[in-house]
Amino acid sequence: MEVSVAAIFILVAVTILTVAWRILNWVWLTPKYLERRLREQGFAGSPYRIFFGDLKECSMMFKQANSKPINLSDDITPRAVPIDHHTLEKYGYRIFFVTGKNSFMWFGPRPRVIIMDPEQIKDIFTKMGDFRKLRLNPLTKLLSLGVVTYEDEKWAKHRKIINPAFRIEKLKEMLHAFYQSCNDMISQWERLIGEEGSCELDVWPYIENLSGDVISRSAFGSSYTEGSRIFQLQKEQAQLLIKVVQFVYIPGWRFLPTKINKRMKEIDREVRALLKGIINKRERERKAGNAVNDDLLGILMESNSRELRESGNEKNAAMSIMDVIEECKLFYFAGQETTSVLLVWTMVLLSKYPNWQVRAREEVLQVFGKNKPDFDGLNHLKVVTMILHEVLRFYPPVTSLNRGVEKETKLGNLIIPAGVMISLPTILVHRDCELWGDNAKEFDPERFSEGVSKATKGQLSFFPFGGGPRLCVGQNFAMMEAKMALSLILQHFSFELSSSYTHAPFTIITLQPQFGAHIILHKL
Repeated sequence: MEVSVAAIFILVAVTILTVAWRILNWVWLTPKYLERRLREQGFAGSPYRIFFGDLKECSMMFKQANSKPINLSDDITPRAVPIDHHTLEKYGYRIFFVTGKNSFMWFGPRPRVIIMDPEQIKDIFTKMGDFRKLRLNPLTKLLSLGVVTYEDEKWAKHRKIINPAFRIEKLKEMLHAFYQSCNDMISQWERLIGEEGSCELDVWPYIENLSGDVISRSAFGSSYTEGSRIFQLQKEQAQLLIKVVQFVYIPGWRFLPTKINKRMKEIDREVRALLKGIINKRERERKAGNAVNDDLLGILMESNSRELRESGNEKNAAMSIMDVIEECKLFYFAGQETTSVLLVWTMVLLSKYPNWQVRAREEVLQVFGKNKPDFDGLNHLKVVTMILHEVLRFYPPVTSLNRGVEKETKLGNLIIPAGVMISLPTILVHRDCELWGDNAKEFDPERFSEGVSKATKGQLSFFPFGGGPRLCVGQNFAMMEAKMALSLILQHFSFELSSSYTHAPFTIITLQPQFGAHIILHKL
């Protein structure tokens, strides 16, 4: 008996020591090692503070930045990405002669290196195996997984199955869905204007509903009514996720019955149930020979079935029903968010710069007159495309992209140790005077008059949709939707900023107007 008690005591002691050692390694030894490795290469950043790092300051900066609006002419980066702006201002330029503008901050016990050099950015996008997608908190999967989060073979399989849904010929077939949704919004605005000829309107909720309706129609065809509920739930999930990721994730925390954890899981269950119902209905139609293959879901299911047949019904060759659900969640979130913020900032900027609004309208009327915009015409809108590219540069939907390294990795003249996070601050790169010239912080669509390659001088300094093999598969979808909506708006209205407009760009996953977009519409 004494031996048994002693053995148990030793086992407990070893377990306690092992756990203690792992915690010590996690919160102190590894961070201090990584800090030393980074500083040896000329990086500068704040000293590591146990466990929290810079998270307290980060949270405080976000609250302070979002507490008051700014002038329309102000640089938005201190408000949209306060911690990145602060880190670069304080540490980045001090080491310019060594590593360009690379600097670092602490996301809890992990350092996050800020990369601004276009060649290094290109390497990060290209070398997918070395620079991996980063998900710090398992709760993020409740918003969406899908192809953007996968790696290696699973990413390749999903990308191959999804690609047919976004080919040009399929986009042509979806154009009518784009038009229907956009025309519905235009009709709403015309009713609100009435006989008076003009009215003040917060266009932001209308544009959000528009892009949600577009993705519902084009993704699920006749099921777009059910889609509106999914859109609402996904939006709430994104707001909850922002609160969650502001804190260091403690393993096992997601299992605790906190108010946020419970609500996020409730939303996830409801979204999955809604999507599963839509998919099962479509599967029954397909088996009955009544399948609809002209929307994203139909194309995805057909592509998935074809992949399964060509593999000889090999189980892992195609997506499971849960995989399809995750891709549908991604359609909703990414498809809706990207286009809505692109459109709202386009209307704000064209209100501020009426000369560009006039030029865009003249082009639209020259190409279409008052007729329904068609696919070929939308593709030939040069001025509108220049404007949309400049809006994406000035107000990129996603302000930064993150990656992680799992093994020591060479990046240009740098050696990135395993465990370091990498941030590609899209909004800061897009406004860098050394890359874009002295007018980088000015709205000037003319810079894209000869295309993106000429504007960037062949460098990877413009990446609103990412880059490399993982370039967003829905890029053409988003741009075509934006061109359709903007063309119809320009055909029917002129617009200007209301005196009640409050300029307050802030980040909830994407870069949004915190207090809406109050604009005065004039019927043409």
